[in-house]
Amino acid sequence: MNRLMTTFLCGISLVTAMSLQAHEHLIGSELKHSIGIQLYSLRNQIKQDTDSAFKQIHDWNIMAVEGGRDLNGLTIDEYKSLLKKHDLQLVSVDTNYEELRDTPIAAVYKARFYDSKFATFYWIPHDESGEFTIEHAKAAVAVLNDAGKLLKQHGIVLQYHAHGYEFSPYKDGTVFDYMVQHTQFAQFQMDVFWIANAGVEPLKLLQKYPGRFSSFHLKDRAEGTIADENGLADTESNVALGKGNIDITGVVKEAKKQGVNYFFLEDESSRVMSQVPASILFYNNI
Repeated sequence: MNRLMTTFLCGISLVTAMSLQAHEHLIGSELKHSIGIQLYSLRNQIKQDTDSAFKQIHDWNIMAVEGGRDLNGLTIDEYKSLLKKHDLQLVSVDTNYEELRDTPIAAVYKARFYDSKFATFYWIPHDESGEFTIEHAKAAVAVLNDAGKLLKQHGIVLQYHAHGYEFSPYKDGTVFDYMVQHTQFAQFQMDVFWIANAGVEPLKLLQKYPGRFSSFHLKDRAEGTIADENGLADTESNVALGKGNIDITGVVKEAKKQGVNYFFLEDESSRVMSQVPASILFYNNI
């Protein structure tokens, strides 16, 4: 009986391992390097009809999505079912600073529920009209390391998405330099728009910290857009890839050279429905 039970358990373990390998194959192969989208881009369409919005993403031949911050009145099971219905994989699930600081296990459960590879947060609380200080950064690094270690133990990569306010001067560099150099258990997501909006060249930053950016937000920045070091900008300054002043091609080629697999379009403008197809075409021709 013991020998039979052992054989049975080994069989279950083998099936489970094969299932996990199949999931990793999906994430690492079919979605590798193909363009994804941050669901916030279609926030207005999702509010009207989540099902139709997800169908539109599928019709754009996009499989990898990032988001999940707003379920639009659906239960998490209903939301997950709609993702599955339209062959969408929530590769990166949204979290936030407070959740990671106070209840990081919630981010673990959420990411595991959606089979997400990443959990990503986008803002560190501070006075938006004032400087993002080294004290803010040190507190954030502690959260990144503590929560990042827990998420890593469960097979999830924690990412911080910089918005540009992190580039205030500090010693011989910037506060962002401090964050990268002192974060051990989490990665960073580069939004090329926000990096450029802070007056920093995205390609040079990527080359400065190879291996530290695990995914990207791709959106171009209209010519003449005024830089802002507080992480703020007019959403209408978002333009289709290749129509602005950011070297999208250079960034994507360097990122792929460094082994990055995940690129998410994000378009916050009112022209999202016409600009996304143009951005997809540009990306596919890189």
